[in-house]
Amino acid sequence: MPTTIQVVLQEDVEKLGKSGELVKVRPGFARNYLIPRQLGVTATTAQVNRINHERAVIAAKYEKTKKESKALADKLSQVKVKIARPVGDDDRLFGSVTSKDIHAALEAAGHKVDKKKISLAEPIKQLGEFEVSVRLMTDVNAIIKVEVTKK
Repeated sequence: MPTTIQVVLQEDVEKLGKSGELVKVRPGFARNYLIPRQLGVTATTAQVNRINHERAVIAAKYEKTKKESKALADKLSQVKVKIARPVGDDDRLFGSVTSKDIHAALEAAGHKVDKKKISLAEPIKQLGEFEVSVRLMTDVNAIIKVEVTKK
C-alpha cells in the first residue's frame, strides 16, 4: 500500500493548497476527507494534463494583460491633467481635488482608467503640480501629472 497518493484539488483547502494544485496526501485523508467532500480527485494523467493546460492558458492571458498595461502606462505617463478650482485667500482651495475629480478629468481627456486604481495618499488641497500614481496591475504603475489651477 502506498504511503502517499497524488490528488488534484478542486477547491482551496487550508494548509494544503489552492484549487488546481497537485498535492501528495495520505490515502486515508484523500479517501475519507477530500474525495467525499469533492475537495479533490485522484490524479490521473488526464487530470494532470488538464491542469498543465489551464496553467499555460492563464500564464498567456497574464502576459498579454501585462503587455497591454505597460503600453497604457507609457501612454498615461505622457498625460498632464489640468483641474481648475475656485480659491480663496492665500490661494487655498475651497474643498479639495480627489481621485474622483482626477478620474473625471482623465475621461474628459479620452483616457479610460478605473477610478479605484488612482491612488492619492490624501486629497490635494493647494494649487500647484502634483504627481499621482495609477496602479494598473500589481507590478505596473503609471505616474500622471495633475496641475491644480485657479478658476
